[in-house]
Amino acid sequence: MSTVQGARARARIEVTAAIKDEARRQLAADGATKLSLRAVARELGMVSSALYRYFPSRDDLLTALIVDAYDAVGEAAEHALAKQRAAASPATRWTAVCRAVRTWALAHPHEYALIYGSPVPGYTAPQATIGPAARVGLVLISIARDAHQGKGIAPPPLAAPLRAEAERMAADFAPDLPPAVAVALVAAWSQLFGLVSFEVFGQFQRVVQDREPFFTHAAEQLARSVGLVLPG
Repeated sequence: MSTVQGARARARIEVTAAIKDEARRQLAADGATKLSLRAVARELGMVSSALYRYFPSRDDLLTALIVDAYDAVGEAAEHALAKQRAAASPATRWTAVCRAVRTWALAHPHEYALIYGSPVPGYTAPQATIGPAARVGLVLISIARDAHQGKGIAPPPLAAPLRAEAERMAADFAPDLPPAVAVALVAAWSQLFGLVSFEVFGQFQRVVQDREPFFTHAAEQLARSVGLVLPG
């Protein structure tokens, strides 16, 4: 790559970052439904036609922000798992990952709302969002897999009417785990984000005051529901 090409590439990266930063500011101020390419361009001192060379439509910009948010919370979960000592129990790793997801969400409530809040009218998420959206779930699956291959896991009971669906789930994303664990993982994953959403969106007001120990306790219960044995 020539010096001129390198400078152009760096300039494009910088402008793209500035556009997304301004879009996030507008998300925080007005919400995703009011996000406008023209407004972003105006705040950055750009003409709209110049911005369209970076993001052809509002939906393209939304997709970039959504992917960034999913990647950020996924990276937080992966980093939390990587920080755990090799001797840490699967349940301890699980709880650390759940706490990292909560910490990220509380620090980035508007980005969290973009990916786990109300759908944006008129917007349909493309395939490009699926991989990033799966990152937290894949971390949780990896913890259950390590437990199953190591000290073992205690599969929860599985109701007979759910057997076929459980086997389908396991075949889709965790073929090396018992079907009952696959079902429990999906339930725990959804409950984790339910807990976080209740806190981020203010549903715990006048209900839960000391929220950090409450969340840790709830995360430990989710670990137990999957079949992970708590220390002690």
